[in-house]
Amino acid sequence: MAEPRLIEISPVTRVEGHGKVTIHLDRDGAVDEARLHIVEFRGFERFIQGRLLWEVPVIVQRLCGICPVSHHLAAAKAMDVIVGVDELPPTAEKMRRLMHYGQVMQSHVLHFFHLAAPDLLFGFGAPAEQRNIFEVIRENPELGRRAILMRKFGQDIIEATAGKKIHGTGAIPGGINRNLSVETRDAFLAQIADMEAWAGEALALARSYTLENAEMVRGFAAFPSNYLSIVREGDGALDLYHGQLRALDAELNPIFDGLDYARYHEMLTEDVRSWSYMKFPYINTLGPETGWYRVGPLARMNTASFIDTPLANAARDDLMATNDGLPRHAVLANHWARMIEVLHCVEKIKELLHDPDLQGTDLVAKGDRRPEGIGVIEAPRGNLIHHYEVDENDQVTYCNLIVSTTHNNEGMNRAVRDVAVKHISGQPEITEGMLNHVEVAIRAYDPCLSCATHALGQMPLQVEILDAEGAVLDSRERAA
Repeated sequence: MAEPRLIEISPVTRVEGHGKVTIHLDRDGAVDEARLHIVEFRGFERFIQGRLLWEVPVIVQRLCGICPVSHHLAAAKAMDVIVGVDELPPTAEKMRRLMHYGQVMQSHVLHFFHLAAPDLLFGFGAPAEQRNIFEVIRENPELGRRAILMRKFGQDIIEATAGKKIHGTGAIPGGINRNLSVETRDAFLAQIADMEAWAGEALALARSYTLENAEMVRGFAAFPSNYLSIVREGDGALDLYHGQLRALDAELNPIFDGLDYARYHEMLTEDVRSWSYMKFPYINTLGPETGWYRVGPLARMNTASFIDTPLANAARDDLMATNDGLPRHAVLANHWARMIEVLHCVEKIKELLHDPDLQGTDLVAKGDRRPEGIGVIEAPRGNLIHHYEVDENDQVTYCNLIVSTTHNNEGMNRAVRDVAVKHISGQPEITEGMLNHVEVAIRAYDPCLSCATHALGQMPLQVEILDAEGAVLDSRERAA
């Protein structure tokens, strides 16, 4: 049994939120168990109770500063149902979609260039002080400049449609509270050619990385799973804003398809574990052992029948045909899938900017009140469910949220264990680079731990290594 040892670590984590990893070693120094713990208090679903339905689409954005638009729109869609609106006016529908494409674009660009690129460009075991966005910019100034401008473009789209770049107010129950001026439209159109070209180059970068490191990618936290997302009703196309639920098994055979997302609770159950505040959803017909699934960009590539924009669809076909399906289960292929979605978002933004409905003035629809509403959207990190009940005083009496990172909880835990077994088991000395491999696996899911736990306060990332008796051999903490 190795002697207890102290390992120093850089405080950079490059994930949104804070978590804890524990790795249990047996008497031979092999990994016996590895877990991702979310140990923050989960309380948002309770303190939203009592708030007025009109406030909810704005309040729920405070779950996260990275993906507030996703919560804004999911809650607005749920409140549409409660105020009796089943179909929005075209201007409202298209303004919301424009907002969402801007959100997905900027979030994916932020993750790929700022959080993941340092690992991909410099290597998982590179010195910690090198793995950051400033070194990426120093190494390739033009790449860094484009990353900043692409994210700015997405943020500007959000500001134009939601009123603010963060925590906007654009979507309201039954519609939208603004349209897009011709002047603003033309300013975006003047930039769209650059955005399309740069998105294509970023996609080529992610693709080449995956293929040039195919053997590593194939063996790095790559395991079969089920997959879930919404897809467009009728033809199964990728649709990030609205659709029906589709779940496929590891061979991409249907588990269920064409499910009205208002019936999500008939197929999904949220399990709990004693060591984490984050729940573990599973498909109830399969049970918790085999019914877990993954969501997000790669899952959407798997579940969608096709993409309805030509450049992104050709890129998806390329991904799905590569190396006998190499990317299908590989967590690192999420980066390739993420960049396909960025290109798709740019294509959809371009399409919408040429649509005169964005200058329409019919912004809000009305209907007969209902007591319950469910809104589902594909957030950047994956499927997002908002479920509310409201009383006769317009006050929320029930709230349930299943966010993307919660859907991915079991997958992330299995990724942590897979990488820990391959890179830490039996090693006489555990280096910072070895532990960064574990973080790379988590990071590939682009987790939003604040969304998943609805945290009160902050906690540091802690990594502990325990022996077979439960004694702490190593403990490293990254300050919050």
